[in-house]
Amino acid sequence: MKKDYVRPLDLKHGRIDMNHGAGGRASMQLIEEVFARAFDNPHLREGDDGASLPVPPEALAGGRLVTACDGHIVSPLFFPGGDIGCLSVHGTINDVAMMGARPLWLTASFILEEGFPLADLVRIVDSMAAASREAGVPVVAGDTKVVAQGQGDGCFIATTGIGVAAPDVRPSGRNARPGDVVIVSGTIGDHGVAVLSQRESLSFETEVRSDTAALHGLVDAMLKAVPAAAIRTLRDPTRGGLGTTLNEIARQSDVGMRVQEAAIPIEPQVEAACELLGLDVLYIANEGKLVAVVAPEAAERVLAAMHAHPLGRRAARIGEVVADDHRFIRMQTAFGGERIVDWLSGEPLPRIC
Repeated sequence: MKKDYVRPLDLKHGRIDMNHGAGGRASMQLIEEVFARAFDNPHLREGDDGASLPVPPEALAGGRLVTACDGHIVSPLFFPGGDIGCLSVHGTINDVAMMGARPLWLTASFILEEGFPLADLVRIVDSMAAASREAGVPVVAGDTKVVAQGQGDGCFIATTGIGVAAPDVRPSGRNARPGDVVIVSGTIGDHGVAVLSQRESLSFETEVRSDTAALHGLVDAMLKAVPAAAIRTLRDPTRGGLGTTLNEIARQSDVGMRVQEAAIPIEPQVEAACELLGLDVLYIANEGKLVAVVAPEAAERVLAAMHAHPLGRRAARIGEVVADDHRFIRMQTAFGGERIVDWLSGEPLPRIC
């Protein structure tokens, strides 16, 4: 049977229109020429409404399946060091990894606005596919919807991650205990300042780049270094930054923390940008860093494992967990004083992830 000729999409000058979300020939063409091309893998190639996935051996041996979902609405869509595409992959992989799980698969849902340039969509999808391949976590199912012009903001992406954790690996925000050590995997605030600099057309002497990265390899190295129970809590300090993340853990575990400001790694240009703009770097978003609460006897081994990994070379011990009925985060400042690191109030940097 002779196939109908369909003119290829104009990926350089073309734009999304309502037909691309109508479920007909235009939708299929968009899927084939943009999404299937970039994300190609055996599960996606089946072309069904969902993916049939094998049960991981760890789950059959008493382990746990872990899932996480995340929505990504960053503005601008492209920023130094990344874009909404790689960010949507890294963010969801990291949510799964913070549960101590090995990420296995991703799904992705795109909300596109009528008129969105196809060239930008291809750039985003290719970045997403590259991040997925580098992490070894394929996109196995997806969906695309188109909204009328003025009812969206270009491109939103929602991703879901599925992973598996070994039976004895159960990090949780509820597990922090007095005496435990608080560790951060590297410099904070890089992502938020990178996005802000692009949004506001700010320039610095040294370019600030987003730290967006998939952290499951770093988590795996940490778990191999010590008994699993020694790693009490893992969190990625995204929206709300380090300050909010520490408060979340303290609230869940009903403890307090004492933190040393001088111990927190911060790039000089990030610190300078925050001072210039009147922002507190403790509340600036990160996309490639983690906070770990670990047993005191395991802290040095965990730090050594982190320092040996490319994403943990700047890891630092920044404080300890203490008994505190008020669940305060008390920080000793660089000037020798003390301040309470409270919950973030409001949103100083909208649409940062």
